Amino acid sequence: MTVLIAGCGDLGTEVGLRFTQLGYPVVGLRRNASVLPAFISGQSVDLSAGKPVVPYDTEFVVVATSAGRATEEAYRAAYLDGLRNLLDALDDTSAAPRRILLVSSTAVYDVNDGSWVDEQTPANPKPGTDSIVLEAERMLHSRRPTATVLRLAGIYGPGRERLITQVRGGATLSAESRHTNRIHRDDAAAAIVHILLRPEQPAPLYLGVDDAPVPGNEVLTFLAAELGLPEPILGKSDLPEPTRESRRGGDKLLSNQLLRQTGFSFSYPTYREGYRALLAGAGIRHP
Repeated sequence: MTVLIAGCGDLGTEVGLRFTQLGYPVVGLRRNASVLPAFISGQSVDLSAGKPVVPYDTEFVVVATSAGRATEEAYRAAYLDGLRNLLDALDDTSAAPRRILLVSSTAVYDVNDGSWVDEQTPANPKPGTDSIVLEAERMLHSRRPTATVLRLAGIYGPGRERLITQVRGGATLSAESRHTNRIHRDDAAAAIVHILLRPEQPAPLYLGVDDAPVPGNEVLTFLAAELGLPEPILGKSDLPEPTRESRRGGDKLLSNQLLRQTGFSFSYPTYREGYRALLAGAGIRHP
């Protein structure tokens, strides 16, 4: 009953460690498997260039590959070539995994009007990297119709502290603060384990996002207060409006109701709990 994690980076490793704590043997695939924790059996492989060795008793497969660069070439290598080689390897072996889950991105929704988005909302990615991510989802479902896709919003957590760094550096508020959506790394990993281990057949698609889609300015103001810094002031952007509006992420409110309905419970239901835990872990006391 092995768990195979293709793309055992930060998120994949956290997923793997959670499975090992439940008693599952875990095999992690990454270019340099020597950096993996001892609890995870590593296999060094470049999935974009070749097929991995799949354990015969693989029961769960998590595909959490990521592109090293934000180029179409890098995305095709990671999301399409890597997934194709993994699926080919599964076809070549006697392994018959019970469930397969692909980690995807909510960037496949190019929504900019602040409206609600859920699993029933049609994906409409911009041409380029976001379209490649959707192409990978479709490849998976065409070859493994019962597989599950988990579209994650912006992941933050240990080692993902960009906003904290920006606020410390004097980030300013935006005149047209878009809504932002996020999920703590630990909750993303817990959701993957939860979906795979449910007795009921998972849905084909879930959105992985916390309870609080909020204007980005609200998060910056909160972090400044937690850090004991002055409230950020309104800044000026020299970017023309179409450029600002087209930035990755758009302006949308992502719903987690379907994930919630599976019985999943968030450790960090909003950015407040999540960032407070991050700041506490860094030894920073909020006022």
